[in-house]
Amino acid sequence: MNDQKAEIDVEEEPSDFIRTQIREDIAAGKQNTIVTRFPPEPNGYLHLGHAKSICLNFGVAAEYDGRCHLRLDDTNPAKEDEEYIEAIKEDVQWLGFDWGDHLHFASDNFEQLYQMAISLIDAGKAYIDDLSAEEIRDHRGTLTKPGRDSPNRYRTPDENKTLFMRMKNGEFKDGQKVLRAKIDMSSANMNMRDPVLVRIVNARHPRTGDEWKIYPTYDFAHGQSDAIEGVTHSLCTLEFEGHRPLYEWLIENLPVPSRPNQYEFSRLNISHTVLSKRRLMQLVQEGHVSGWDDPRMPTLRGLRRRGVPPQAIRNFIAKLSISKNEGVVEMAAFDFEIREYLNRNAERRLVVLDPLKVVIENYPEGQTEELKAVNNPQDAESDVRMIPFSREIYVERGDFMEDPPKKFFRLGPNREVRLRFAYFITCIDMIKDESGEVVELRCTYDPETKGGNAPDGRKVKGTIHWVSAADAIDAEVRLYDPLFSNENPGSDDDFLTDLNPASLRIQSGCKLEPSLCDAAVGQAIQFERTGYFCADGDSTPQKPVFNRTIALRDSWEKMQKK
Repeated sequence: MNDQKAEIDVEEEPSDFIRTQIREDIAAGKQNTIVTRFPPEPNGYLHLGHAKSICLNFGVAAEYDGRCHLRLDDTNPAKEDEEYIEAIKEDVQWLGFDWGDHLHFASDNFEQLYQMAISLIDAGKAYIDDLSAEEIRDHRGTLTKPGRDSPNRYRTPDENKTLFMRMKNGEFKDGQKVLRAKIDMSSANMNMRDPVLVRIVNARHPRTGDEWKIYPTYDFAHGQSDAIEGVTHSLCTLEFEGHRPLYEWLIENLPVPSRPNQYEFSRLNISHTVLSKRRLMQLVQEGHVSGWDDPRMPTLRGLRRRGVPPQAIRNFIAKLSISKNEGVVEMAAFDFEIREYLNRNAERRLVVLDPLKVVIENYPEGQTEELKAVNNPQDAESDVRMIPFSREIYVERGDFMEDPPKKFFRLGPNREVRLRFAYFITCIDMIKDESGEVVELRCTYDPETKGGNAPDGRKVKGTIHWVSAADAIDAEVRLYDPLFSNENPGSDDDFLTDLNPASLRIQSGCKLEPSLCDAAVGQAIQFERTGYFCADGDSTPQKPVFNRTIALRDSWEKMQKK
C-alpha cells in the first residue's frame, strides 16, 4: 500500500482556512492528535470530485502528524454493494493514500447508534412518527412558512420506545414509521424541523445481512460515527453547511465519547465534465460510455484506465483553492498537470498512427541495423534503447504533402527531412493508387547523417518519426477527447445534447516499434510527436490496444485553425 505522505509537487506549504483552524486548535491545546476521515457512501464509484476531499483529508492529517480514517457510510442497504466497497478501497490506495488500521464502517456503530436513539427517546427529544414521507414534507413547511407539528409528536417516551423496539424487530413495513428528532418546527433552518433520524429498510445489508431492519440516516450516523472514532475535524463540502446545526445539536444531546467539529469547503467543479452521480449513472446505463471505467469518465477508475497518473491528480488538487467560494476550474488546468508529470516521467517510443510506406531506394536490401534511441530526454538518468531500421519504413501520412505550403517543414517532393534517431532522407518520387491517393513514397538517404547530423553542417527544419516496416507491431489505438463539447454540460437543461460525438476515435492498423510488445497495462508512454498513451486491459499478444491519455500540442494544427 502506498505511503500516506505521498509526495506533492508544490513549491510552497499549503495554506487555507482549514489548515489555519487546525493550527489554531493545536496552539490552543484543543487536540493532541489531528484526526480526519474520508466517508464515502458505497453506492457508486469515486470520481475526480471525491479526489479533492481525499487529498484534503489525508493531506492535512499527514501534515500535522495525525491520521485519516477511511469510513464507509453504509447506512442504505438498498443502494449499497460489496463491489463498491472494494472499488473505493482500491481507488483510495491507487491515489496514493493509506488509512493504516483505520478502516471503519458506519455499520460498525449500528448498536451504539440504536442505544443513542433510545437515549433521545428517554429524554423526550425524539418520537416515532406515522406520517408518510410526503406528509412529513408537507408538514415541514417552506422557507417562508413554518412547519406544523405531527400529530404523533406528543407520544410519551414509553410509547415511543415500545414502537422503536418493534421497528427494530421488523414488525413494520418500509415507510410505515420513522424516528424523528424533536427540535423546532418553526426553525429558519429546514434541517432542524424535526429531521428523520432512523427509518425502516427491509433490505439485506452487504455486511450485517438481515440483522437490522432499521437504519440511521446520514445526519444521525455521520456526526456520531465521527465522535465514536475520535475525529477532530470533520471536513465536508458546502452542501452540508446547512446540516451543521443538526450535527452540533446531536453531538450536544447524545452521550458521545468526543466532540468533533465540522468545517465546510467548496466542492470541485470542473469544465467540460459532469460530476453528478445521477448523471454519471445515466451515461453508463444508457450506453453513452462503455462503463464506469470508460477512459472518458471522470471516475478514478476511468482516469486510471486512461493512463492519468495519480501523482498528477494529487498535484492538481494541491494547487486548488480550499475555500468556501464556489467556482469552476478549467479542464486545461488538469490537463497541464497531466502533461507536466508525464513529460518528466514517461518514456518515449516511436509509433505511426496513420501509416504511409516509405521505400529508401539506396539503402541495402535485406539489411537491418540497430539505432540508439533516448528513452526520456527530460530525465538525465534515463537509459537508451535500440530500435531497428531497414529499407522499408512507415511514416505518418500527415507528415507528407504533395504540394506543401511555405511553413510546412515535413516531407514533400524533393524535400529533405530528418528521421528521428536515424538519417536524413529526401523524397524523390511517390506512388498513387487508381483514385489518386498517395500510397507509397520513394526516398533516398544520406548514410553520413546517422544519428541525425550532417557532417557538412547542412540543416533541415523538419524531424519526423518512423517505424521499421519489417519489425512493426500492428495495434489498435483509441484516441480519447473530452466527453462533452460544452464547457458547462447541461446549461441548457439536457446535458446529453452536449456530448462530443468525436470523444472517441479508434485507429486500427497502427504501427508500433517492437519494444512496445511487452508494455504493461497502465504504463505511461509518450508516442513521440503525438501524445501520451498507455496500454489498455483489452490488449492481447495478437492485438495490443493503447489509450491516449492526453495529446501533445501541435503548432501546425494550431496554425491550420487560424
